[in-house]
Parts: sequence; C-alpha cells; structure tokens
Amino acid sequence: MVYDPHEQTLTTERLFLRLFQRSDAETVAELCNNENIYQNTMTLPYPYTIDDALIWIGRHHDNFEAEKSYEFAITDKKSGQLYGAIALSHQKKHQHGELSYWIGEPYWSNGYATEAAQAIILFAFNEKAYHKVFARHFASNPTSGKVMQKLGMKQEGHLVDHVKKDDRYESLIYYGIINPAFRTS
Repeated sequence: MVYDPHEQTLTTERLFLRLFQRSDAETVAELCNNENIYQNTMTLPYPYTIDDALIWIGRHHDNFEAEKSYEFAITDKKSGQLYGAIALSHQKKHQHGELSYWIGEPYWSNGYATEAAQAIILFAFNEKAYHKVFARHFASNPTSGKVMQKLGMKQEGHLVDHVKKDDRYESLIYYGIINPAFRTS
C-alpha cells in the first residue's frame, strides 16, 4: 500500500482509493440503489438517489480534513471504474476507528473489499498511528465476516438482536485488530 498525503490517495496492487468527487454521484446512486446492498448495511437508505449520493459525498472532504473520518472511493487502478466505498472513522480519545465498506453487487467476489480494507488498516496503523481498528457486520451477512477474518481481525463480540433493520432485528458481530506496534502480549 502506498499513501500519498498530498493527493489523499491509497494505491494497492489492483486498486486506487481516492476521495469521492461530485461526478461519482450517478455511479454511487446506481450501485447503492440495490436492495441486496441495502439489506447488508446499517444506514444506507433505499431507494438510493443521486441526491443521497451528493449529500453523502459533500461531507467527505470536511470529515477528512477534520480527521473525523476518511472515506474513499474504491476504484480500479487502471481504468478508474468505481467499485464501492471504504471508510475509517477516527475516535481520537481512544485512538481507534471503525472500518466500514460496501462493494457494488456487480463487483462482488473479486476480493476488492479485502484488498481495500488491508490498505485502510495499514493507513490507520502506519499513517495515523491508531491503536485499534474494529468493524461489525450483520450476523445475516457472514461474507462480510469472512473479509474481516482475512484481514487478521478477531471476533470480539456477538450482540444479539442489537439493531432493528426495517421490520426485523439483526444481531451484530464485532471484530477488531490491534496495531502490532501496541501489542503487549
């Protein structure tokens, strides 16, 4: 992973992670206006419109500059094709953050979430000196848990019927990883 602080980008073997631009709104709306993605995310609205995308994208630069969260577009390194999004929150008091991501359904099962998340964890540990990165997924979405396991994250908790999604309760599975520089055992 290569981080360019001036351009605010991350580069991996196949991916280029960059800040979203207003011109991405149409593609974001296309990818997110998908019931399968909606069912597996905590806060994504459905149906998802271009206005939703513009509002969401409009907050990213300020969040990045304030070190509140780092939200990147996951794109193909060569073609620039937008595959999804990955974000890392920052809780300064505890020096940790939450990893979250979504990949457009046409791009599932290609390893993009894992590759982007590996880059974000390195960014969190090496560039931002986080102590810990954590993530969570609905128990009904074990594929997301497999991504977290591939990253070396360990399951830390299972909160039964913890959130309500539409007319059903969802259990949340929490994973975490400690920065090797801070490990005590």
